[in-house]
Amino acid sequence: MSPPSVADLKTQAKRLRTALAAKGQIVSHSQALEILSVQHGFKDWNTACAALSKPNSVSFSVSDRVTGTYMLQPFEGEVLSLSKLGSSGQYRITLQFDTPVDVVTFDSFSALRSRVTCVITADGIAVKKTSNGEPYLRLKTSG
Repeated sequence: MSPPSVADLKTQAKRLRTALAAKGQIVSHSQALEILSVQHGFKDWNTACAALSKPNSVSFSVSDRVTGTYMLQPFEGEVLSLSKLGSSGQYRITLQFDTPVDVVTFDSFSALRSRVTCVITADGIAVKKTSNGEPYLRLKTSG
């Protein structure tokens, strides 16, 4: 479910005011906006307005085909889930790799991953980094 736009929240606030007024409860437009903002997970109207006014720059969605690197190893796969983490600009993404990725660089053993979950920014780069400073995951769409 995509988040509402600022215009959507304003329209919902008008409907909420009308519905409450019909029951004898009078609230101002700003109070209705505050109520709706909290319902949608924001601290207040100002936070909601700022977050929803930014363009949604994440270019990935569920079932997209993606390529990139995981633990510096190349992969191709599919986005199984994607969810926004509040108003942080970060997303939790779960990927299913077409071919398991070996996350160990030693020749003596392997550790294969077929499915991973990471927190990424809108540009598809993982927040967490390896010990050498490289992001766990780097994504790009493959069409």
